[in-house]
This record gives sequence, C-alpha cells and structure tokens, in this order.
Amino acid sequence: MDNGQQRQDNEIEELSIRTINPDDSGGAQRTHGTRTARAIWAVVYAVLFLLVDYASLAIMQWGVALTSTRVQLSSTGENLGTMWHKMVTQGNCVLLLNLIIIALVYLMLLMATNRFWIATPILLSAAAVIAATEKMKIATRYEAILPSDLNFLGKNTGDLMKFLPPEAPMIFGIAAAIIVVSIVASVICAHFDPRHGALIAGGNNAVGACVRVLLVLAPALAIGGYGQSVGVVDSWGYHVSRGMGDKPSMWDSVYDAQRNGVVVSFLRQVDPKVMDMPATYSKETMDEVAARYRKDAARINETRTHSLDDSTVIYVLSESFSDPTRVPGVELNKDPMPNIRKIKGETTSGLMLSSGYGGGTANLEYMGLTGLSMANFDASLTSPYQQLVPGACWTPSVNQLWGPPENSIGLHPYEPSMYSRETNYKKLGFSHFYALKGDDIISHQDRIDDSPYVSDEATYESTIEELKKTDGNQFLQVITMQNHMPYNDWYTNNEFEVHDADGSTKPLTDKEKKSIRTYAKGMELTDDATLKFLEELDDIDKPVTVVFYGDHLPGIYATAGADTKNSIDLHLTDYFIWSNKASWSHDTKIDDSAYSSPNFFIAQAAEQMNAKVSPYIGFLTLMHEHVAAMEPPVVNTIQGWDRIPEGQAIYLGQDGKPMSVADMDAATKQLLDDYKLIQYDITAGANYLKDTDFMSLPK
Repeated sequence: MDNGQQRQDNEIEELSIRTINPDDSGGAQRTHGTRTARAIWAVVYAVLFLLVDYASLAIMQWGVALTSTRVQLSSTGENLGTMWHKMVTQGNCVLLLNLIIIALVYLMLLMATNRFWIATPILLSAAAVIAATEKMKIATRYEAILPSDLNFLGKNTGDLMKFLPPEAPMIFGIAAAIIVVSIVASVICAHFDPRHGALIAGGNNAVGACVRVLLVLAPALAIGGYGQSVGVVDSWGYHVSRGMGDKPSMWDSVYDAQRNGVVVSFLRQVDPKVMDMPATYSKETMDEVAARYRKDAARINETRTHSLDDSTVIYVLSESFSDPTRVPGVELNKDPMPNIRKIKGETTSGLMLSSGYGGGTANLEYMGLTGLSMANFDASLTSPYQQLVPGACWTPSVNQLWGPPENSIGLHPYEPSMYSRETNYKKLGFSHFYALKGDDIISHQDRIDDSPYVSDEATYESTIEELKKTDGNQFLQVITMQNHMPYNDWYTNNEFEVHDADGSTKPLTDKEKKSIRTYAKGMELTDDATLKFLEELDDIDKPVTVVFYGDHLPGIYATAGADTKNSIDLHLTDYFIWSNKASWSHDTKIDDSAYSSPNFFIAQAAEQMNAKVSPYIGFLTLMHEHVAAMEPPVVNTIQGWDRIPEGQAIYLGQDGKPMSVADMDAATKQLLDDYKLIQYDITAGANYLKDTDFMSLPK
C-alpha cells in the first residue's frame, strides 16, 4: 500500500472509533451525518456490486453474440433473456452460476485492492478485453476462446495480430469505450464517496489484512476447485454445474458459450480428466511394450509385400449411414441400400460398433484417425477434439504415415469450426481442410431438392478432383453431411413407405415414420452416389483403397430406443473396405471383418492392402483378433455430452456377442492393459513412445 492509501485507511478508522462529545451537538450531528453517509454508500456498494457483476457477464456474452454489427447488442439481450427465461420457467440456473463465479472474482479484486472504485473498473475492463478477444476469434474462425488458446500468450502473442478480422477497429473501439467509461465513472464516484471506496477500515492492520487475505484465498480456492473438478464425472464441481443447468454443447463452442455462459463453458474445459495413469506406467514399461510389438510387427511383415503409402487411402465417414431395416420394429417397402449391400458382399465388410446414437460424429472420426479408443478414456473426456487435441503435445494419426502434410487432405461440406475441425486437422498434419467456409472452400456444394445439406454426390465430386490433382499417393479424410438430422420431408418423389415390422409390440409414431421415410430416401441417394464414386475410382490408374463407414444411427428410433434390449442394435452401423481395379488388393476380402470399431480400421486396411505395419498397427492387428469391436458403455438416447460414469466398456467378440473382461483369457487381458498404457502415454503421459519407432512403418 502507498502512503496516501494508508492515510485514507487511518482517516476512515479514526471516523469509526471517534467518540462523541455530549456537549458538542454540532460534532454529534456531523458524526451522525458521517455515519449516515457511510451507511448510504455501503448500500450503494452492495447494489453496484450486483449491477457490475451482471454488467460484466453481459459484456462477455456480447463477445459471443452474432458478429453482424446490426444485431450484436440485440443478440446479446436475447442471449441473456433466454437464460433468464429458462431460470424462471425451467429452473435452469446456469445464468446464476455464471454470476456467482464472476462475483467471486469480483470479491477477490475488491479484497486485493480494498478499493471499490479500483476493483470495479479492473473487472469491467477485463470483461471488455475478454469480449473483444471472443468477438475477433469468432469473426475469424467462428470459435469461442478455449483453454488451449492460452498457449498463445507469451512469445506467440505477437502472431495473433496477423489474424485480426476487418471489424477489429470497431471491436477495439467498443472495448476501449467500455474501459474508459468504467474508469471515468469510478473516478467521479470516488470523488464524492467519503470512504473513497475503502471496504475494510484498517484494512492494512493485522486483523484487516487477515480478513482481506481470507476473502481473496477462499474465492480463489472455490474457483480453482470448481475448475479442476467440473470436467470430472461425479465430482462436486460436475454435480454443481449440471445441477444448475449446464448442458454442454461442445460440437459448437460458440453456441455452447451462448447457451451456458462464457465463464461456465470455458471452465468446463480447463482440466478434463483424460485417463487414470496405469499402475505399471513408466519409461521401462513403455520400452518393453514397444519391443514386444516390434517383434509382432516383424512377424506380420514377413508375409506382407507392400507399404501403406504405396496406395492412396480414402476414409469416408458417411453421416448417420446405417441400414434402417436392421432396426427392430422398422419395415420399409423397398431396400434403401442395394448397391452398398452388394459391395459389402464382395469385399471386406461388416458392422461397426459406434459409441454414439444420434450424435458424437467427431469421436468416431477421432478413433478412426488415431487408432485410439474412447473405451479407454475416462468418462469425463467426452470430446477429444475439444478437450484433448487442442492442448496435446503429441498427436500421432494415421494420415501422417503418408509423409508431409501436402499428402493429407480433409473434406467436409459444412462449417469448419464444428468440433474445432479446422484447427485440429492442421494439428493432425493435414495441409488442407476443405469446407463451406475458411481458407479452403470445397468446390462442389450442390443440394438435392429442399435439403439444406450438400449432397454426397457433390462431396464425392470434390474428392475425385482432389485425387486427380496429383499422381502421388495421398490420405484423404471425407466427412459427408447429406444425411444429417433433422429429417424433414424435403425430398420430392420420395417413394419410401414405413411400416411396423411383423411381431412389433409397439407401433411406430407418425413422427418416427416421417423421419424414417426422409432418412431412407437419403440413404438411397447415398447408395447411388457411393456406387458412382467407386466406379469413378475404378477408372483411375493408381491404387486406391476406400474405408467407408457410418458414424452412428440417426436419433429417430424412439420406439426401438425405449427397449433397453436394443442397445447394441442401435449402435451398429455399416462399413466396408474396398480397393479399386488398379490396386493389387482388388476383390480382396479379409477374414474376421464381421464386426469392428473405427480404431481398428487402419489395421484392417493394412491387411486388405497386404501392407507392412508399424509396431502400433501390429498391436492393433492383434487387438482386433482378440476383441472385434470396443466402445464405451452405450445408451439408447441421443448422444449428449455426459458419458456413463460406471459400467464396463462394450467389447464384442468375432461373433458379435458381448464379452466380459472377467471371462477373457490372459492374452486378451494383456492386450487390453497394453492398450491403456499406449493410449495413456500418447494422450496424458510423458510420450515415451515418441522417441521410439513405435509409430513408424518399416523402411
């Protein structure tokens, strides 16, 4: 504290202990007046505390409001108005949760400075800076501030200036105005305030200092404990957050911040629990694991004659693709996928166990690209693309086996910000990610009839164009959008009819039939477009292998979902691995493909292509021989962002029947334990495998 502030504290303390001379009525009146004034200002502090708390949240919510200058302020009001409406009508108190957290920060500032008129402009200025940063990031990338963005602070801060959007001057101007107004208003108020904003008289003596320290540490510990626990299933912070109405919507970080508040949305992602460290984890253990699967890979490679990068490989994640005729209780008047059904009968194919139902696309995508399994992660980790990849130090993925980034291309005819894909694909080693917006615009964007989504045929055309740009081999990741929910009646000449299957105990609702009918037509369009796509690949004079799979079932089967016996059926999609005529593996059909999960696709593709494997892919090959498919515990409701906290992961045998860990043989248990060690080292551990040849293909 400086001398001036010390004197002010002493003056306030003297006022508080001054005795009243009974013979001095004027002095008594002055003392009474002073006390009254101080009481009035205490009330003013309390009222302003609440108003400034709310104003700070409003400023930060302005940061994630719509970016159009005409609707910024109105959308901020609508945003907060929606929160108020939900609190009053639904008991959703996420607005209150945001205000409480900001109030705790405010209290810390008040106690640290012991000056109301200093802490207040600091809080409002910080809110303005956060809002301006949010606004500019959203304008540039349509993505809210994430905890991983803090990595840019320090030596990389200057690089951020290269990405300022055109509206940056206006955003800076509004933020500066908020800061200036808050400072000027505080200076004026402090001038008329007899306490000069001091909150604790004698705040620098032993008692006052202890009170201030306590009121700084207590809120800090509360916020810190909340931030560390809110991302952990079944923790106190998790229950507080969910109990007050936090409903994570992490597929879209901007919507999540709008819906749940900037503060709550950010803190939820600060410290998610990735995995428990295996008891045997150490450098020595990981060296042993690497050596063990190095030997297995060498054994596998004795009969393999090619390398993965001898071919172009295309992963096609077909949005919500899954045979509706397999769903209990559903019957259609004709087959929506005759071409793919025929293709599946001629090549490596089967059913894929999905961790999602009605959503969760990016998790399946992540597993396919990394070979890692959601079954091994803690239930707290609900979305690796948001909670893990942005801050990861090491992100090995299968596309990196094709060498430099220019050999890895991603295509997705939708918003590149969804699941933070644009950022994550760069980190995964892709040189281009073609989408509807951003630096790389996908070339074909045709829709069918009244559908709002780009057709699969158009997406395949864009893929063929990328494939023909080079004679070299590539890895292409294609994520379609045509069959994304909702399933409104937007196709003309839709001849599909939906009926209750024979023996159904409960009839389908009219809403279900309408959605299934539209979905079935979309499936038929995908079926035709996929056949045409493969025929075009057959005409290309270089080896190409396609891994095609549906990510999850659409969330339209409420009747089937009401029966828990249908859990596995509602998590099985279709997949196939196909090679064109220019490939030596054309017409190949490998064994043990009846069931799979996306983490095993790279191992299956290598077997399809008779390609040599790395120790990691060698491990996945052995793992798939013992466990055909694996996913976290599944439910029959639409994919949310809360995983089941308890229960065994789902393991399927080659016959498609669930396996119990207790009944597994020693070799299978060893593989599962090694899988957790490998996954922990890559995602949460010390990356011991990074300095080995574990991920490297044989030369």
